Order: sequence, then structure tokens, then C-alpha cells
Amino acid sequence: MLRKQQWYVIAAGAVVLFSLFVFGKFTAPHVHKENTSTEAKPSVNPNFDFEQYVAGLKKDLTPTQSAYLTSLEDAISRGDLVTQKQQNFQALSNFWRDSAHAFTPYMYYLGEKAKLENSEKSLNFAAHSMLEELRGIADPALKSWMANQANELFKKSLVLNPNNDSTIIGQGSTFFFGADGAPMEGIMNIRKVAEKNPDNVFAQFMLGYGGLISGQNDKAIERFKKVVSLDPENTEAIFLLAEMYEREGKKKEAIVWYEKGLTKVKNPELVKALEEKINSLK
Repeated sequence: MLRKQQWYVIAAGAVVLFSLFVFGKFTAPHVHKENTSTEAKPSVNPNFDFEQYVAGLKKDLTPTQSAYLTSLEDAISRGDLVTQKQQNFQALSNFWRDSAHAFTPYMYYLGEKAKLENSEKSLNFAAHSMLEELRGIADPALKSWMANQANELFKKSLVLNPNNDSTIIGQGSTFFFGADGAPMEGIMNIRKVAEKNPDNVFAQFMLGYGGLISGQNDKAIERFKKVVSLDPENTEAIFLLAEMYEREGKKKEAIVWYEKGLTKVKNPELVKALEEKINSLK
């Protein structure tokens, strides 16, 4: 198992601080009730219990929302046709995204629909969405659970198309976040893609994460620099480089990368935070 505690310590500043403003494509669906109550707290049990988690979210619903959600859940148990179940899972997913603004159940039900639909496109969309969200989750139990959800979706997609490089990278990357299985096998599969196509930004980026998690900072920095050379607008790689150099005590290098990141952001609060960070390192 990869050293998750090291990941939390090293990457928390870069990913958690800046993801709210820069990285997260799914910020809107999950920053309200879910992020301020249940999701922000450590899990009581070492294993994530989805039903218990959703029960906690339901407490914040209005009576109208609760009644509507109950009707959707009842429809799931009554539906006997695959197409009906797909529609029901889509409706549940839409509810949690649009009405309750809770990312975790939104993606779970979208994943369940994708499994029934069993198309490469739908499976990959759900899996990649979960993988992207994983980089901003602090709760270890939730992180591991979602990593396993994404891993299962990626594996189903690989059955349909075993030669999709993006799916191979995605499936291998889930081990970085606590998915069950053999992490080294996943890493080797990503490396094969990178060796075949050194300009694959996704492969280089996730290998950088692998180096970061395993404590191989020099290799991680090399990968992230490669990412930025291929994709100069990749703010996540830029901020991770800044964070890693700062952690190593290399203030000049950290300032260079923080200043690069500063040119990529527009949010006034983040601009101010970055300026303060840069000044503190001078």
C-alpha cells in the first residue's frame, strides 16, 4: 500500500488550498451542505458507509426535497427493466447535484447508471470525474471508497476497450488514493503509456503524483516539469511544484513557481494569499 499519510502532509497545501479556486471542475455541486457538514468531518468508522453518509445528508433536506427523494428511491426498488433503472439512477444523480448540491451521491448514482448502460463513454465520464474529485478529499475513508468506485468503473471500461490509454492511466491512478489491489501494477501500466507516448500529459502528471506519494520528490518534480512544458496552463502541476520546492526548503525555486501560478489565477482572495506566500519566502 502506498504511503497515504505522506501524501496528506506534502500535498495538502497545494491541492486543498488552491483546488477551491483553480482546479475543481465540480466545485459548485459539492461545496455547500455536503462540504460544510458531513464531508468535512472524519468518518466515524474506518470503512466508509455510503448509506449512513447519505442518511446524514438527508437531515439537511427540506420536507419537499425529502418527499421527492423518497419517490425517486421507491422508483428504484420498483423498476424492473434496465432502461427504467438507468432513468431512475439518472434522476437520483440529478437530484443530488442540482437540488442538494452533494457531489458524492451525485457521482455514485451516475456511476450506477453507467454500469447498467455499460458504454465506454459513460463509464469513463463517471470514473474520471471521481478521479479528479479525489485530489481534493481529505477524509481517508471517503477517499478510499471513491477510489474503489472509480477503479471498478475503469475496469469495466477496459473490458470494452483495453487499449484506451486514458482509461489505463485512470485505473492505475486510483491506487494512489487508496483503491484496493496492487499499486505497483497500476504504476507500471501508467509507465508503459508514458514510455510509448512521452508527451501524454495525463500519464506524466499521474506519475508525478506517484513519485510525490512514494517520497521520490526528485522524480515527481521532473514529471511535473514535463507536464508544464507540455501544458503551460496546467496550474495544478505549477502549484504542486511550488509546494514541493517549499517543503524541501528551496525557497527561490518555490517563489519562481508560485509567481508562475500567480499569473494564472484571477480570484482576488487567491491572488492575495499567493502574494503573501511569496513575500513570506523572500
